[in-house]
Amino acid sequence: MKRIFTAPLIAGLLATSIPAAADVALMAGTPVTADTHVAQAEMIRIADALDAAVDAKDWALARSFFSETIDVDFTSLTGGAPATIPADALIDGWSANLTEEKKSFHLRGNHRVTFEADGSATMLSHGYAWNRMERGALPGNGGEALWEVWGTYVHGFVLTDAGWKVDAMTFTATAERGNAFVRNTPGS
Repeated sequence: MKRIFTAPLIAGLLATSIPAAADVALMAGTPVTADTHVAQAEMIRIADALDAAVDAKDWALARSFFSETIDVDFTSLTGGAPATIPADALIDGWSANLTEEKKSFHLRGNHRVTFEADGSATMLSHGYAWNRMERGALPGNGGEALWEVWGTYVHGFVLTDAGWKVDAMTFTATAERGNAFVRNTPGS
């Protein structure tokens, strides 16, 4: 089941004082039971390991966590429109931007998993990302080597023969600070 979690949906979830019943379920997650504990722990492990792989620039490991195609929405950071793309294209984009010159640190918490009846699940979590590129500190490049962002992630998971795989990913930025040059400029 392909899902695109758009920035307006996530913003609505976070800003609505009385969310709709489906939104409340996503915000709260499915209660942890003996039947769901292992699957939930595995999804949290995958999301955290994905962050660690990106920061280590281990692109083969990062790719291993995704299905063949992925529904992505990073429009709160980059504009454009949500899209369905090959997971290889997502990894190619990340690796082109986050080269050895650009250091990164990703951290997430407050994971809430909601299981669907069709062998899929959705995980909502809070995230933080830090990027550092010394070239950004040059006066002509903005004079600051850091850029950081806070926001909400929604990962869609699908159960495959190889285990749980990420098949959808949305990031909705809630705050950012620092040098946009560092965010926008691929490392060399």
